Amino acid sequence: MTTIHTLASGSSGNAALVSCCGVHVLLDAGISCRRIVVALRTLGVEPEELAAVFITHTHTDHIGGLQTFVKKYAVPVYASRRTCAGLAYRIAGIEPLLRPFADGETISLDGLTVTPFPTCHDAPGACGYRFGDAGVLTDSGYVTEEAAEVLTGVPLLVLEANHDVDALRSGPYPYYLKQRILGPEGHLSNEDAAAFALVSARAGTREIVLAHLSRENNTPAMALNAVGRALETLDVPVPLSVAPRDTVSQGYHTKTD
Repeated sequence: MTTIHTLASGSSGNAALVSCCGVHVLLDAGISCRRIVVALRTLGVEPEELAAVFITHTHTDHIGGLQTFVKKYAVPVYASRRTCAGLAYRIAGIEPLLRPFADGETISLDGLTVTPFPTCHDAPGACGYRFGDAGVLTDSGYVTEEAAEVLTGVPLLVLEANHDVDALRSGPYPYYLKQRILGPEGHLSNEDAAAFALVSARAGTREIVLAHLSRENNTPAMALNAVGRALETLDVPVPLSVAPRDTVSQGYHTKTD
């Protein structure tokens, strides 16, 4: 069984605790070190117990607390080669902790199998991950072929539903930022999430958690409505929820048969 607790989810910061087979890893560190530590201890995990930190990409909302965290706790940091290069450039002294992986490589940590896959985002080397029987896909302009191959039918799917397209287009963002978000290296919309959620649920996904919602261009109700309508066509209900923006979530977990 793999369990995911999101510690924060959204453009202001992202981090999650992933646990499986007694192994704990941190996914992204986009909130302060203090907040990460408090959240981990709330869940009964000390920072020193982490086997690794996995980083999706180098945008601040995913690595903002990493420098202080690794300085205090010296946890190995796994990321794609290009992401590792970016981390080495931004964070002095992190090189000894970096564990770059190659395209297509699978990582094993004491019973936890981690499968990275490339996403399409405006950060070099951006990727998502499957941890055991749970997958996380955020920060991608579209669902890449590699992401679909790894994640379709995964029992637990944490999936980006960043924005409502109409809300974004009519909202306060400047034109260039709207185009970036809507573009192929931007973010998944509610409609994008709905389409992949349906495909994955038909292939066996049993629970879906929507994540990385925009504060300005989306609401939990809008995301749930868009994805929920798609899932209504299924014969078997699939639990659907939204990851909290600024608080520790419940434990999302599932078991394989």
